[in-house]
Amino acid sequence: MRKTLMLGTSIVIAATGLGVAAAQDDDTIVVTATKREQTLQEVPIAVSVVDGDVIEKSQIRDMLDLQSVVPSLRVSQLERSANTTFIIRGFGNGGNNIGIEPSVGVFIDGVFRTRSSGSLGDFPDVERVEVLRGPQSTLFGKNASAGVVSFVTKAPSFDWTGSVEATYGNYDQKLVKGYVSGPIDDSTAFSLAGSINMRDGYVDNVSNGAQLNNRNRWMLRGQVYHEASDNVSLRLIADYDTLDEKCCYAPNFVNGPTSGAIAALGGQVPSDPYAYETFLNFNPTNEVTNYGGSAQVDVDYGWADFVSITSLRKQESESTGDVDFTSLNAISDNLNEWDIITFTQELRLSGGTDRFDWLIGGFYYDEQLDKNSNVLYGPQFSAYANVLSGGATPALEAALGLGPFFAEGTGTRETFRHDNESYNLFAQGDFAITDRLVATLGVGYINDEKEVSASAVNDDLYASLNLNDPTIAGVIGQIVFGGVFAGATGLDPTPTNIANFAAADPATFAALQAAAAAATPDSIAALQGLQFLPAFLELPNSVEDNSTNDEDVTFVARLAYDVNDFVNVYGSYSTGYKASSWNLTRDSSYTTADQTALAAANLIPTNRGPGTRFAGPEEVEVWELGLKANFEKGSINVAVFDQSIEGFQSTIFQGTGFVLANAGEQTATGVEVDVLFEPVENLTLMASGLFLDPEYVDYQNAPVVTGSAIDLADGTADGIGDLSGQEPAGIHKTSLFFSAQYDADFGNGMTGFIRGDYQYEDSVKVVDNLPDTFPEREVNLFNASLGLAWENGFEATVWGRNLTEDEYTQSGFPTTAQAGSVNGYPNQPQTYGITVKKSW
Repeated sequence: MRKTLMLGTSIVIAATGLGVAAAQDDDTIVVTATKREQTLQEVPIAVSVVDGDVIEKSQIRDMLDLQSVVPSLRVSQLERSANTTFIIRGFGNGGNNIGIEPSVGVFIDGVFRTRSSGSLGDFPDVERVEVLRGPQSTLFGKNASAGVVSFVTKAPSFDWTGSVEATYGNYDQKLVKGYVSGPIDDSTAFSLAGSINMRDGYVDNVSNGAQLNNRNRWMLRGQVYHEASDNVSLRLIADYDTLDEKCCYAPNFVNGPTSGAIAALGGQVPSDPYAYETFLNFNPTNEVTNYGGSAQVDVDYGWADFVSITSLRKQESESTGDVDFTSLNAISDNLNEWDIITFTQELRLSGGTDRFDWLIGGFYYDEQLDKNSNVLYGPQFSAYANVLSGGATPALEAALGLGPFFAEGTGTRETFRHDNESYNLFAQGDFAITDRLVATLGVGYINDEKEVSASAVNDDLYASLNLNDPTIAGVIGQIVFGGVFAGATGLDPTPTNIANFAAADPATFAALQAAAAAATPDSIAALQGLQFLPAFLELPNSVEDNSTNDEDVTFVARLAYDVNDFVNVYGSYSTGYKASSWNLTRDSSYTTADQTALAAANLIPTNRGPGTRFAGPEEVEVWELGLKANFEKGSINVAVFDQSIEGFQSTIFQGTGFVLANAGEQTATGVEVDVLFEPVENLTLMASGLFLDPEYVDYQNAPVVTGSAIDLADGTADGIGDLSGQEPAGIHKTSLFFSAQYDADFGNGMTGFIRGDYQYEDSVKVVDNLPDTFPEREVNLFNASLGLAWENGFEATVWGRNLTEDEYTQSGFPTTAQAGSVNGYPNQPQTYGITVKKSW
C-alpha cells in the first residue's frame, strides 16, 4: 500500500485516538477511514480512533459505553434493546422507527450494518474503532450523511496468540470473552472470538418480582485468512450474535390527570424514575439475532491495489412491551418483529505515484425487510375509557346498540414490506501541489430505490366511529344533556323526569339544553382522544405511489498544508446525502396533497387524517478548518466547522404515534478541541471538547407540545407548530471529556495503571414536544479503573462506571392514551466489577 504522498497532510485527531499512539509509534498506526490503509498522520479527515487498549482499560462494555471516550459521539438505547441511535456532532436519527435508516453509518470490517440492532455485539476481538465526523457520503455512500462508526477486528495471525477474560460485577454480572488465533498452514491462518454477557436487571418490576434492563447476550465470530500468492489474499468472516433481554425501563417522569383514573382502577404508576422500580402487568421481551458472513479479496497488481468485499447478512428481531407502563392491564400486547436480509458488494481500485494518489470504486446494496406489529387492548382498557369519559363510552355503546367497545384482544395489526436497492460510484484523488501542500478532490454518485407495501387488520370498533356524524353527534349530545340534567336537578335523566321538569320549569330546562349544546363539541373532542388506533390506509392504492427513486452527487474538496514539521492546517468542503426513509409504523398516512383524490375514490378510512408516508432525502453541507500541532510533550488539535442540513428526517413520538417530517433546514456551527499532555513520564492527560451552536433555520409543521404557545400560534391545538429560529432539542451545546492515566513499572515483569475519565454535557431540553415540566438532560459521568499486569500474561483490573451515581434522562415521550403524562428513559446506574485476563 502506498503511503508516500500523504505523510505530511493534516488532520484533527481526537484525543481519544492518542490512546492508540501510547501503544505504537504514530507513523505505524494504520487506519482505513478513507478506504485505504494510511497512518494517523496521513488521514485527511476528522477521525477519532479508539484502540483495544483504551477499550480494555476504560472497561467499555458495549456500544453505549463508547460515547464516554468520544465527545462528538452520543449513543442512546430506547424502547427496545434493538433501538440504538448514533449521533455525531449533534446530528443523527433512526432509532425507534425501523423504516428510518440511520444518518450515521455503522461498518464492521468494511461491511455496512443496515440497522443499529445489527451492531450490538460486545468487543472480544476489536482492534480499533474509528469514528469519522461529518458527512462521509462520497466514499461510504449509504447512510453516512452525519458520519461513520467503523469497527475493525483483529485479523488472523500466523503466530499463536489469544486471551481468555472473565468479569464479575454488581447486579451479578458475568461476562466471559475469549480469543484465539494461529496458523492452519504456511499460507492460512484462523481466529475465533466469542463472548457471553449475563447480568441481572437493575430495574425491579414490583408487580411480578422480575428484573428489567438485564443483559443476556452472546456472540461468536470466526475468521480465516489465506494468502493465495504473494499478491493475492482472501479473508473470510462469519459471525452470529443473539440477545434475549427484558428491556426497556420507561417510567413516568410527569404524572398527568389520567394517572388518577389508573389509580381509581387499582393500577400503580411509578412516581420516582430513579428508584428503578416499575409496575408492569407483563414483562417486556426483546429477542434479536444477527448472523452473516463476508469475503474480502485483496489483489496487488503492482500498479494498483484491488479490494472486493462481499457480504450476506440476516437480522431477526422480536419485541413486546406493556406500553401503558402501569400495572393496569390496559394494553395486552405491543408486538414489533422484523426480518431483514441484506446483500452488499463493494469493489475498489487504488494506486498512485509520488505526486498523485487515486481511488475509484462502487458499492451495491440490496435489502428485503418484513415487519409485523400490533397494539391490542387488555381487559381493563374499557373500564379505563369509562373513567376518562365520565361514563360516556359505555353510554354511547348502549345508545348505538354497538359493541363492545375496547374488547380485549381487539386493536390493530400491521404488515409491512420494504425493498431497497441502492448503488453508489465514487472516485477520489490526492495531488501533491508542493512538498507541503496537498489537494484532495472526491466525487460520489448515489442512486437509491425503495418500494414499500403496507396493510393492516383493524377491529377497534370505537376507533371506526365518526363521532362528528350528525346521528352519532346527536346521541352524544343527549348523553351530555343527561349529565347536565342530573347534575343540576339531582334527578335521573329518564324520559319521564325530563318531560316533567321541562313542563314545570321551561326556562331552566332551556338553559340546561343550551349548556349541554355548548359542551357537546368539547365532549366530542375529548371522546376522539380515545380513537388513537384508526384504520390504516393500505399501500399501494389507486392514488398513492409506493416507491421512491432518489439520486444525488456528493463532493469533497480539501487543501492540507504543512506549516512546518510540527504544525499542519487544512480546509475542506464536503457534502452528504441520505435517501428518502419510509414510515414503517401504523402512523404512516397519506399526504395532504393526496387527500382530495383519495376522498374522491372513497379510500380514506374513518378518523384517518393526513400525515406522511416517507421523509424526503437529507442533504448536508459542511465547511471545515482544522489545525494540528504536535509538541515534545503533547499535542493540540482544533477543528472549526459550519454544518447545514436540508431536510433532516425527524421522527418524534407524539403519544399516539410517530410524526415523520423533514425539518426544512438545521444548522450547527461548532468547534472541536483535543489536547494531549504528558507532563511527566508515564502520566498522560487528555481533554476534548465539542462546542455547538445549533438552530432550526426553517422547521414548519414540527411536532411540539400540544397546547403550547407555539402550537396555538395557528389557532389549533394539534401539536404542530413552527420551530423556525428555535434551538433544536437534544443537542448539547457543550460536551467535554477529560481523562488521566498513569502507567507504572514495578519491576520483575509487573506493570500497572490507574485511569479516570469524566464526561460532561450541559443541560438541554431532551425532545421538542415535551413540556417544561420534563427534566432537562445534563450529564456528569465519572469512570475509573485500576489494573495490574504480569509478565506471564495475567492481568487484573478493578473498574467502575458512573461512580458518582449521576442521574439523567436519555429521552422522553408523551404517554400513549394518558394525556398530560410523560415517560422517559433514565440512564444506567452505577456499575462496578473486577476483570481478570490471561493472554498468550
